[in-house]
Amino acid sequence: MPRFRPILDQLPVYRPGKAVVSADGRSFKLSSNECPYDPLPSVVEAIAAAAREIHRYPDAACVGLTEALAGRFGVPQEHVALGAGSVTVAQQLFETVSDPEAEVIYAWRSFEAYPLLADLSGVVSVRVPLAEETHDLRAMAAAITPRTRMIFVCNPNNPTGTVNRTAELTAFLDEVPADVLVVLDEAYREYVRDADVPDGLDLYRDRPNVAVLRTFSKAYGLAGLRVGYLIGHEPVASAVRKTMVPFAVNSIAQAAAIASLAAEDELLERVELVVKERTRVRDALLGQGWEVPPTEANFVWLRLGERTGEFAERCAVDGVAVRPYGVEGARISIGTPEANDAFLAAAADFRGR
Repeated sequence: MPRFRPILDQLPVYRPGKAVVSADGRSFKLSSNECPYDPLPSVVEAIAAAAREIHRYPDAACVGLTEALAGRFGVPQEHVALGAGSVTVAQQLFETVSDPEAEVIYAWRSFEAYPLLADLSGVVSVRVPLAEETHDLRAMAAAITPRTRMIFVCNPNNPTGTVNRTAELTAFLDEVPADVLVVLDEAYREYVRDADVPDGLDLYRDRPNVAVLRTFSKAYGLAGLRVGYLIGHEPVASAVRKTMVPFAVNSIAQAAAIASLAAEDELLERVELVVKERTRVRDALLGQGWEVPPTEANFVWLRLGERTGEFAERCAVDGVAVRPYGVEGARISIGTPEANDAFLAAAADFRGR
């Protein structure tokens, strides 16, 4: 047999959200934090036009999309780097710091791809437990050693939806040594309504060791096309571009992302619908007697312990797919009102047992 890296036998497997179907044929996928709405007509038109050119290689440098992002956020083009979804940009980041014995700090539980990417890149994971479902930034600062190369702060955090606010995040950044890269993973930034949650782009501008990671998969509804981006100072963005696989962002994805930025006002109206449903769902769960952390993302988190699997199975009976996390809890994405009502009915039934 060919010889492979021993770490492959120990890797945690990334498990994507799955769909389920009830006995009467209903299916509500609330397990993947996807946008519940179809693409906008203008975006579909851009995709159709780009499809006529798929016999050509895409623009490897993503020039048009880079220009659009730089213009949208008021940053130099040299500060933008792209990848096939923000998880791939995160992988590129891990590759930029993966010297032997290098350490990367992240909260746990947080985005479940972090351990996988850390192990693949060969860095040492330093997991800092959440405090009341939120990043414990003091503990994360205390975990920094001379071997620390990078820190991920997922804000809002996946899967809990919780946030770190301006004062504590700024104080944390002030403690981090200048040669340690801090990545603010803001995949759910568009759903934030708490005015005291800082925009990472405001924090990065005068901090060369801070970068912001975002995606078109969630609020922009392009999960199936895989477009993510980083905004950071030129040395950081340049390093990430060097680790990008050539032609990683295909031509249709680039066209759709540019069209989505052009239609941003219309897209964000849909985001507002999700935010309103998020409030309704959380309020209903609280009314049923559940403890639900405040969330600034497009999902809610239920700490269920040993009953997590049982809860997921009960939801599946009604055709509602949720995302269980072992014996910790379940994350439930916000969907259409119909999907949310189906979930709430299942949650109420489970609560009454």
